[in-house]
Amino acid sequence: MTEAGVVYKVVETSDVSAESLEQILNEWTARGWRYEMMQFAMRDSSKRPAMAFVTFVRESEEPS
Repeated sequence: MTEAGVVYKVVETSDVSAESLEQILNEWTARGWRYEMMQFAMRDSSKRPAMAFVTFVRESEEPS
C-alpha cells in the first residue's frame, strides 16, 4: 500500500556501469521523479553486482 499522494517508480537494469546508472538517474529526475534509493543484486561468483534497482518517488497527480 502506498502513502497518500506518493507514487513510486522502480527502474531495473542489468547494466550496472557508472554511465548506465548516471543515465537512469538523469533521465528519471528530468521527468520529475525524485531519487530515493538504489539496491544491488549480487552474483554468487563475483563481487560485481548482477543487477541494480533504482527507486524514485513523486507526488501523485491524482487526488488522493
